[in-house]
Amino acid sequence: MPGLPGSSPDPVPGPPVCSAKGCRADAVWVLAWNNPKIHVPERRKTWLACDEHREHLSQFLGVRGFLKDVVTLAEWDGPTGSAEPES
Repeated sequence: MPGLPGSSPDPVPGPPVCSAKGCRADAVWVLAWNNPKIHVPERRKTWLACDEHREHLSQFLGVRGFLKDVVTLAEWDGPTGSAEPES
């Protein structure tokens, strides 16, 4: 869908924003996850979260057994982080 974070192969200009529905706050956290029914264990998809939505989004993924890691955006983008986050 046009206009949604992660919906376009081209990066959206400006700072990364929270993946929570309707939230436009700057992202601070990366929630790395995968669905073990459809993804190989090494695959990591990502959602971005602001401070306000980190816990809610983590719980949503956690109760489904999808959540693998939560790190700050700075850590994820750092030299030891993974490739660019995808929403």
